[in-house]
Amino acid sequence: MESDMHSWDAVIIGAGIAGASTAIQLAQQGHRTLLLDRQEFPRHKTCGEFMSPETKEMLEYLGIVPQLTVISPSPISKARIVMPQGGEMEASLPGEAWGISRYELDTLLHARALAAGAEIRTKSNVTSIVQDADGTYQIGIKTGEEEVLYHTRAVIAAHGTRKPKFVPNTEDQYRDQTVYVGVKSHYTGLTLGPEVELYFCEGGYTGINAIEGGKVNIAALLTLKSVQAAGKSVQDILQAAAQSNPKLAARLQEAVPVEGTQVSIAPVRLSDAPEPWSDFPHVGDAMMMIPPLCGDGMSIALRSSLLCSRLTSQYLNGELSLEEWRSGYTREAEAQFGSLLRRARMIQRLAFAKTNVWYPELAKRFPVISSYLVKATRLPETGLLSRNA
Repeated sequence: MESDMHSWDAVIIGAGIAGASTAIQLAQQGHRTLLLDRQEFPRHKTCGEFMSPETKEMLEYLGIVPQLTVISPSPISKARIVMPQGGEMEASLPGEAWGISRYELDTLLHARALAAGAEIRTKSNVTSIVQDADGTYQIGIKTGEEEVLYHTRAVIAAHGTRKPKFVPNTEDQYRDQTVYVGVKSHYTGLTLGPEVELYFCEGGYTGINAIEGGKVNIAALLTLKSVQAAGKSVQDILQAAAQSNPKLAARLQEAVPVEGTQVSIAPVRLSDAPEPWSDFPHVGDAMMMIPPLCGDGMSIALRSSLLCSRLTSQYLNGELSLEEWRSGYTREAEAQFGSLLRRARMIQRLAFAKTNVWYPELAKRFPVISSYLVKATRLPETGLLSRNA
């Protein structure tokens, strides 16, 4: 490798929601920030593309208001759960949510990061990370045929659910053993109200909600075992899943796939506990993968970036030692996300219990159950906007 050295205050690995929002906040606070990703942006990503009220709050705090752009996200005010036997549960959301594609959202986040002063380099692979005795890091990067060594005071991992080779492998300690496959595709031809639909099926569930431009997003999380005989295409996997839920099958019959929007990811393992730190802090799905049934991954990505960027800035400003940075972020991440994850995993287990056939009837008799499920699996809003007003 060449000895070419480039110095940064912070290097963030992964340019999705968690990484880009962390870059925005650090750059706004005057830190020289580099945002890296091994792939090109914008691109379609495996995601439910559902933004809860607390996600909206965080985006507005970052200066991003999609409804004021030409994108026009779709409003969502309630959730509907459809069981394989046909029973249904409905619940109102605690405020208006949105449907917006990751392609458009990542574009907005990257534009904001650049405007804040961050630098973005995509199609760049991290080949090594070495922490020096003084706590700083040297990061090897390969872009095309060029290899460069960066020097940085802080590294932040925002690489998503799949752990790269340069991150210590602790999956058996923090992740469940069940292996899932995530798939998604955009469709036209579906008429959808202001709701997100969640269909339980063999091996997992499939979510449907409207996004911008008259399209809908259909995303599924299914066990690897349940899809092994389904075929390799996203359409094949979704059709196979729909065989165990007639109402989902009827929905898919109306849908026309939008070419080029099909994406899959595997393996995916849900978190048993948050992992805020290895040799450096983690944000978003790199920190915690919550069951999509039970939580809004976008809000967790944004909230973890808020927490991490605040403490990282204090470290870079000399207000915290390296150990105080590590212990403080670990402690606060567990406080904010640990109980949420435990509730989510409990609800995930109950959802797939053999007694789930009775849940719709119970929800009709006791409507508070549906409301509890919505509230128990969401982060509270921070109140940042009202405090800054």
